[in-house]
Amino acid sequence: MLDLHRLRLLTEFAARGSIAKTAAVLGYTPSAVSQQLAALEREAGTALLDRTARRAELTDAGRRLAGHAERILAMVEEAETDLSARATEPAGRVVATAFPSAAIAFAPALARSLRTHPRLTLVLRQTPAREGLRQVRSGEVDVAIVDDWAGRLADEIEMGGSILSCYHLIRDRLVLVVPRTHRAADPGPAVDLRALQHEPWLAAPAGEPSRQAVDRLLAAVGVTPPVLSEFEGMSTIVSLVARGLGIAILPRLAVAAGERRVAVRDLPHGLDLARDVHAVARTASVRRPSVAVIVTALRAAAKALPGQGSRSPDTPVA
Repeated sequence: MLDLHRLRLLTEFAARGSIAKTAAVLGYTPSAVSQQLAALEREAGTALLDRTARRAELTDAGRRLAGHAERILAMVEEAETDLSARATEPAGRVVATAFPSAAIAFAPALARSLRTHPRLTLVLRQTPAREGLRQVRSGEVDVAIVDDWAGRLADEIEMGGSILSCYHLIRDRLVLVVPRTHRAADPGPAVDLRALQHEPWLAAPAGEPSRQAVDRLLAAVGVTPPVLSEFEGMSTIVSLVARGLGIAILPRLAVAAGERRVAVRDLPHGLDLARDVHAVARTASVRRPSVAVIVTALRAAAKALPGQGSRSPDTPVA
């Protein structure tokens, strides 16, 4: 009989592509991972990994079993969910993950849901969006808040079958963020990005999705700042803008925490690039009352965030 723990480990290896990376994520030694996969091969009666002196990769049988394993684990979770779904009060531990600005924006709503359901406990981790998607797929977390700059995530999940469910939370538009005392903070005149070309611009490192969107936007209006200072982390950029050290174009969610020293301006129509933010959970787990409460809390919180629904007027962050 195939061991469920080893099947989960196989799905992790399929996602990571190496024994070393699999071991690092799961907190095992590479030797332990290799031994467990060898034991799974004995249980399966066939070679699952093609090992060389330098690396290991899945055989055709290994890839097929990894696909089966994902569905098997989902069915096990569905069975567990069927039992827990009869509970009248959400209880137990839910693990969620979010990219940093989403974690800050949605944490208050999640904390309030815990007050309503005292038998429910929550662990909220911060991880990059694609890492969160992988973790919810592998069963390491129950709910992941992920962003999608390409607008294809929901379709990709639907094409992948019924293992995951995707809940759209917000359309997170890019906005101009300036110090409250900056001339562009005045909500009267429309934003003129060309007039700001020679300002000290702050941005995420080149290659990050948000930076790529900003570069496209500035190029569309013919703005080429002489120097774009790069900083890791949107909260860092907001903090620097608040201190008067530059201006930035960021997703509105990055300023949802309410930094009082900055003003947020909507960009002109036609330049309002945006990302979609989704909550993703395994379809079987959403039937668990504890997970359903978290998903419901996220969807309710999304409707209350600034800038949702119709375009909001230009206002300072209060």
